Amino acid sequence: MKEKKERTLWNDGAKTVAASLLSILMGVVFGGLLLLLAALLLNNIPLSSAWEGFRIVLGGIFNTGRDYDRGSAITFGFNARLLGDMLFRGTPLIMTGLSVALAYKTGLFNIGAPGQYLMGTAASLMVALGMDTSVVPAPLVWLLAFCAAILAGALWGCIPGLFKAHLNVNEVITSIMTNWIAANLVTMLFDGSRFINNVDYGKTGYCLKTSSNGVATAKLGLDFGGSSANAGILIAVAFAVVTYVVINKTVFGYELRSCGSNKNAARYAGMNEKRNIVLSMAIAGGLSAAGAALYFLQGDVEFYWHTSMSLPATGFNGIPVALLASCSPIGCVFSGLFMAYLTISGSQLSNLTAYNEYIADIIVAVIVYLSAFTLFFKSLMDRKKAGKAGTPKSEPAPAAPAAETVGKEAQP
Repeated sequence: MKEKKERTLWNDGAKTVAASLLSILMGVVFGGLLLLLAALLLNNIPLSSAWEGFRIVLGGIFNTGRDYDRGSAITFGFNARLLGDMLFRGTPLIMTGLSVALAYKTGLFNIGAPGQYLMGTAASLMVALGMDTSVVPAPLVWLLAFCAAILAGALWGCIPGLFKAHLNVNEVITSIMTNWIAANLVTMLFDGSRFINNVDYGKTGYCLKTSSNGVATAKLGLDFGGSSANAGILIAVAFAVVTYVVINKTVFGYELRSCGSNKNAARYAGMNEKRNIVLSMAIAGGLSAAGAALYFLQGDVEFYWHTSMSLPATGFNGIPVALLASCSPIGCVFSGLFMAYLTISGSQLSNLTAYNEYIADIIVAVIVYLSAFTLFFKSLMDRKKAGKAGTPKSEPAPAAPAAETVGKEAQP
């Protein structure tokens, strides 16, 4: 019985990985065709650039630039700086992916991750830049700023959760509204504040770097080639592991998943579905805000506080990260890093070839779009397997003993 259960779990995991890889493969093939089509139709792009561009898309972080001693050919190898940049850029994507995935596991769609991300950004920067590190040690300031971000994101995530739990208002509607409220609120908080960067000449609309206050995430030996990588990636992986354990191995996680599957049945079983809905959105908001803190507390990252007209793409990109991982917390680590890999590949494509940044953005967008088909491909595999297996034949029930036999056995 145990062997059969393990085989079932393995098959489910294998199907999830296969569906994700199929989505990625379709996106890469489409990107290659787009590069070829652009080279055929545009006069300023030679046909040879299509093959170069395709190689860069496949091996973005492994390219080492052009070797002009070999006829300006693009060379590939280990590039520590690009690897570190991928780890750094992937950190907030892992966290926003976890935010969307956890909410989805409980039957909710957290499209409010951008707003929660912004609230986490504002809270972390205000605490980090507002405290005197000559009085309070910088590592303690970093910890307080990180906790403040999680608290701010959790409180912001509670709002759609409360509306959903007590008024049955769709969380998508309230999340969209809270996103734009957060965008304008953050602009209002920073406008005219002492956190604005007035030191660098020509800077407008940016906050001070946290390194100006001596607050920065520890490297812990992850300084790859002078990149921005730091211990934030380790914290993100730890959050993913804890989320997996909570969702799959604890009573609290079972209640969250039960409420997501059928809240009426969960209520009948004695679970408080309203409390679980609010807690789910609060935890999701905290995860998204933690991603913002890990990004902007790096030390050398500037925050553009004029957010009233735009929302952070990192918050929305958490959706394809979660979908590509089939909402698996551990899978979000790999899909988040893959999304960062695509971003770096896109920038390398525009830097090293005749293709502009718009072609790179289209390729990345298509691969992101096709990530939404991961669950669809997985369901097709399930249907195909069910069709091959067919309906199992039930064994005939044993015939009841004849009345005469029962009567004879009953006689002394």
